[in-house]
Amino acid sequence: MSGARTSTEVLNARGISRAFPGVLALDHVDFELRGGEIHALMGENGAGKSTLIKILTGALSPSGGAMTLAGAPYAPGGTAAAQRAGVWAVHQEISVLPNLSVAENLFLGHQPTRLGIVRTREMHAAARAVLAELDLDLDVTRLLGGYPVAVQQLIAIARAACGEARVLVLDEPTASLDAAEVEILFALVRRLAAKGVAIVLITHFLDQAYSVSDRFTVLRNGKLIGTRAAAELPRGELVSMMLGKELAAHIARAPGAGGSERPLVARFRGLGRKGSVEGFDLDLHAGEAVGVAGLLGSGRTETAMLMFGADAAERGSIEVDGREARLRAPRDAIRLGFGFSPEERKTDGIVGALSVRENIVLALQARTGWFRKIPRARQDAIAQHYIALLGIRTPDAEKPIEQLSGGNQQKALLARWLATEPRVLILDEPTRGIDVGAHAEIVRLIERLRDDGMALYVISSELEELAAYADRVTVMRDRKQVGMLEGEQVSVAGMVSAIAGSAT
Repeated sequence: MSGARTSTEVLNARGISRAFPGVLALDHVDFELRGGEIHALMGENGAGKSTLIKILTGALSPSGGAMTLAGAPYAPGGTAAAQRAGVWAVHQEISVLPNLSVAENLFLGHQPTRLGIVRTREMHAAARAVLAELDLDLDVTRLLGGYPVAVQQLIAIARAACGEARVLVLDEPTASLDAAEVEILFALVRRLAAKGVAIVLITHFLDQAYSVSDRFTVLRNGKLIGTRAAAELPRGELVSMMLGKELAAHIARAPGAGGSERPLVARFRGLGRKGSVEGFDLDLHAGEAVGVAGLLGSGRTETAMLMFGADAAERGSIEVDGREARLRAPRDAIRLGFGFSPEERKTDGIVGALSVRENIVLALQARTGWFRKIPRARQDAIAQHYIALLGIRTPDAEKPIEQLSGGNQQKALLARWLATEPRVLILDEPTRGIDVGAHAEIVRLIERLRDDGMALYVISSELEELAAYADRVTVMRDRKQVGMLEGEQVSVAGMVSAIAGSAT
């Protein structure tokens, strides 16, 4: 932790609300920052973090509520106005210009000039002074693009120091950094906090958040769940606050026959990719469902992308039926009998303008080859079969899939992969954003596919759901596999505890 927290309030937001058409993104949220503190803002996808940060930094106006900065009313009319007031943000997508020098990036927009001409020597001297104060030793005349991403991130943060930031928001600043680079960045963050800057840190890495933060504020579904001192908040309780799951929660289990007694279908050893997920080991057996639990950003989706060849692994090996396999692209995985239904069905799954029939036969057509068109009669038969089997509610197979409900779109995506008769089916959040009835139907389908001998790898934020049908659960944290739960360990309590880690 920074150890520099003071009692001086820098920014105070009270009753902040923000409504979008059909969505209340923030619902009367209170948020307070103190000078010199590092304050972690935590929450899962859709919690409201991004909306709150946009309001603090002037990118959005609140629908309700009010803010003060250093005791004075604060209502910035844009990000430039917020910066002039001393509220800066550094986002995950680094906003630097690699074709300019370090000094030019530091003083971008407010270079020292005389008669309209930049006073380069003065700017270089000022840049060296700023970096020296932050204990950074860089050649300020060198193009920033010649430095690694970690240094570019440091310069983006140092730019806020040049702008005399009173509040600095860091949105996933370590997403592209390795462990050594993270330590360098956090050293800079601590130095800024020691100078009295109030830091807001958004991160999905629990270890990092606890290593540097003084306080935590947790949002869930647009509501404030609570603000706690880091030293007084056990990790398990933090995870429970974020997920809305209590450690004592349990659910009746209905697992399959168990993986080790069934034939081994696929084996992954040390599969990994820098900046994505560390090397992991996994065996998938016929007739078992392996669940995947972890917070957003823990590496769940990245693992699935490596397993399906959508991202290229930089290390590790894959065996299918005891033979070495190479997954250079999804088509290789499809040929091996893999299927993958992604989390973002609207952007990565369905083709909205195409019909239900065309969406269902898409993967099968890709495996067959685009120059060997599946006969229309067979397409119709396949579509009708899965519409009936999965209960896809559509007037006919020719209706554009974008006109179906979310639950029916999800069923059509599952039908797409079932039509290929996969041996391994990877499902990323298969029940997210659908109605209760469709949710129950998809859970029953997963159980049926498992019992019929398919190997399933299911990522879900619904821990009760995983506890109900998963034979084993692999737990992800900070981009690495940190545990495999089996037997009685497969419970909501077991998963929350493993996600949080052993520290309390």
